[in-house]
Amino acid sequence: MKREQWATKVGLVLAFAGNAVGLGNFLRFPVQAAQNGGGAFMIPYLFSFLLLGIPLMWIEWTIGRYGGKHGHGTTPGMFHCMWSHPISKYIGTLGIVIPILIGAYYIYVMSWSLGFAWYSLTGKLTQLTTPEQVKAFLEGYQGVVKNEYFTSQLPAYIFFLIAFLFTIYIVSRGVVKGIETLAKIAMPTLFILAVLLVIRVLTLGSPNPEHPEWSIDLGLGYMWNPRLELLKSGKTWLAAAGQIFFTLSLGIGILQCYASYLREKEDIVTAGLATASTNEFAEVILGGTIAIPAAVAFFGPALVKKVSGFDLAFQTLPLVFNHLPFGRVFSTAWFLLLFLAGVTSAVALSQPFVAFLQDEFGIPRKKATVYLFFILFALSQPVIFFLKYGFLNEIDFWMGTFALVIFATSEVIIFNYLFGTDKGWEELHIGAVLHLPKVFYYVMRYITPIFLLSILVYWTVTDAVPTLLMKKYSPEQVPYIIAARLIIVLVFVVFAYMVKVAWRKKGGVKA
Repeated sequence: MKREQWATKVGLVLAFAGNAVGLGNFLRFPVQAAQNGGGAFMIPYLFSFLLLGIPLMWIEWTIGRYGGKHGHGTTPGMFHCMWSHPISKYIGTLGIVIPILIGAYYIYVMSWSLGFAWYSLTGKLTQLTTPEQVKAFLEGYQGVVKNEYFTSQLPAYIFFLIAFLFTIYIVSRGVVKGIETLAKIAMPTLFILAVLLVIRVLTLGSPNPEHPEWSIDLGLGYMWNPRLELLKSGKTWLAAAGQIFFTLSLGIGILQCYASYLREKEDIVTAGLATASTNEFAEVILGGTIAIPAAVAFFGPALVKKVSGFDLAFQTLPLVFNHLPFGRVFSTAWFLLLFLAGVTSAVALSQPFVAFLQDEFGIPRKKATVYLFFILFALSQPVIFFLKYGFLNEIDFWMGTFALVIFATSEVIIFNYLFGTDKGWEELHIGAVLHLPKVFYYVMRYITPIFLLSILVYWTVTDAVPTLLMKKYSPEQVPYIIAARLIIVLVFVVFAYMVKVAWRKKGGVKA
């Protein structure tokens, strides 16, 4: 079976950028920056980008293109090509398990933005005037409580089904007709909406007559004025490293999968830089100018200090738009922006599973997509109906945070010390117009692994151990948390067995 390849340079860059540009660019980044030094946050952010993000991204692109040349679109086969030890393919299994489990809740969360876009357009959301009302609206929509806004989860479930079926449809159409076509439409639309919102935010002036000192200039200052004293805190540096990790979608298995569809002599050095630059523009310039500056201008810095990125998107910003002329239009545009950012990432999360079935079992894409439908749908149900018991947060921590660093650390070790940095460096530069300075060779070999190990140790001590011991959960939540962990283990065991069957079928060789 001949593997697909990206049709155009623009399409592949937009597809890779669509994978990276997600909810974190517009929600997580501004909160991280504002809480960890403002403009000063950009110093550790830039260091992390150069010493962790870019090198690891090039490593994943190289692994992916190398695996694609050997007929593998997922990391079990890629790792086995680079290191023939039997355990390599089971380490690579994480590159299928992580995206499928993240996808199980990501599509549901992404569908909230579609629902809120609809309620903004129809005026139901824009009638709310207080933070308490918007919070109650969100909790009713999620099914956490029944109230005057929602008596069941049915509306949320309908929007989930729309988002879910749309994601499945795009994946079913293939790499070029589905993913690349979506990226060519969604990414320019996303940037147009974001620029329009930025222009509107920058023209707010002092919108709260009771507090004329709360201006957009104050909001931009809150976001970007450097608080250099925070650079002395190790927490700030780790926050910056973590943000780079999330924003470039590293350690998930998606970049490797997408890179497997590159041509053998595709210039991945410049393509990687173009993708990273597109993502950084969306995050730093656009994401850093919309949410927090607008919220400060309306509600002041004291309130903004208390909210998370998620609260900012679904509870605070709707109130901002409700105070604006044509607020219904801007509120709808904001949530459509989040939906477009989310759907490109949701499609990317779904692709590794389909690629695995295609490449290792020879299953046609349409049939593989049917399997994706049933598995992803089944995994989504407990996330939806057990949301209030912490089920989603538990899956998100182990798969969306901790497992990423474990997987990335493993692949960096395989790339540098088992495959060999020399071979990897040579593979990276095949077809490259730009030859990287030799300093990046040493960054990849020494600094990036140390960086990753530092993050892994820190998160293990501060987050993983307390979470594992379930110290932050109530007795009512414990059974659901145990169920979430059992599902994670079960999914890994099932996929590991599938990997074993695939290798038996191929005789254990580098197919």
